[in-house]
Amino acid sequence: MTDRIAEGDALVSAPRPCSPIFLTGGSGYLGRNLIRHFVSGGCEVVALVRSGRAADVVRALGAIPVEGELTGPQPVQVMKGCKALVHAAAHTGHGLETPEHAAVNVEGTRAIFAAAREARVTRAVHVSTESVLLDGRPLINADECRPFPRCYPGAYSRTKAEAERIALASAGDGLDVMAVRPRFVWGRDDTTALPILVEAARSGKMAWIDGGHYLTSATHVANACHGIDLALRRGRSGEAYFVTDGEPIPFRDFVSRLLETQGIAPPTRQVPSWIVQTVARVGERIAALSGGRFKPPVTRQDLATMAVEVTLDIAKARRDLGYAPLVSIEQGLAELRQAIQQA
Repeated sequence: MTDRIAEGDALVSAPRPCSPIFLTGGSGYLGRNLIRHFVSGGCEVVALVRSGRAADVVRALGAIPVEGELTGPQPVQVMKGCKALVHAAAHTGHGLETPEHAAVNVEGTRAIFAAAREARVTRAVHVSTESVLLDGRPLINADECRPFPRCYPGAYSRTKAEAERIALASAGDGLDVMAVRPRFVWGRDDTTALPILVEAARSGKMAWIDGGHYLTSATHVANACHGIDLALRRGRSGEAYFVTDGEPIPFRDFVSRLLETQGIAPPTRQVPSWIVQTVARVGERIAALSGGRFKPPVTRQDLATMAVEVTLDIAKARRDLGYAPLVSIEQGLAELRQAIQQA
């Protein structure tokens, strides 16, 4: 099967030699959309799930569910019939460190790529994140040459960075491995960021840090799926790729427009960053002393992700993969408004 890929003014044909595809994280937000994307393109998808409910979700989307754990025996048994792997499972909590951060992001990644090598999978994409580069300072027009920081703002960034290292180090002996790094995945069927933003705005807990006028990159879920697909087909083994919607947008403008698609008025309240940083540091210290009984209202991981500029350069994905965003921010917002009207 082939797919037409826009690359400048030229159209090139890229083969999809990788069906069936073994997918982790298939019942999550990105995973569900990956199933739709690959199945609509004629690919067979085998999805690892942890429960009967998750099995029902992926089955309804056209995937073949297999119940098991990332670190269990099931992946290698089932993966032997697959030519490709997309590892999208992750523990995405931005709070204080929990056992799941290491168990899922680190040990789960280690186990799934060991299984891929044993099963003789030939192409694999590890779904990473821009968070692997965050240290709490602005990240401005960053490209893939930027080194990992020495200190991370939280367990999510640290364990996802370790997971990416493990995944890319697995390349070789017939297995090509690429990492794809989307940022702020959003769009249709959003069960992650948008519900949190809506609840924060409704409850009066949302405020703009330093006015919220710093820039952000974002990645519509369709663009994330497109970039992952292209990396699976055309990516260079051992390489990481940023994929976004293209031009960055002021954070306040973007979040306000997301809220407005849901009929929610964006907040007007503002707070200086030094106050929020202090709340995060003190809250994390109290939480540690309480043995986790106290939940801080905001963490340094939250602030590194959403309180400073984070903008990404996608020139490498354009060059190596022929990547170009399929859905613009305007189109994605219109899609969200239409979904609300039809609900």
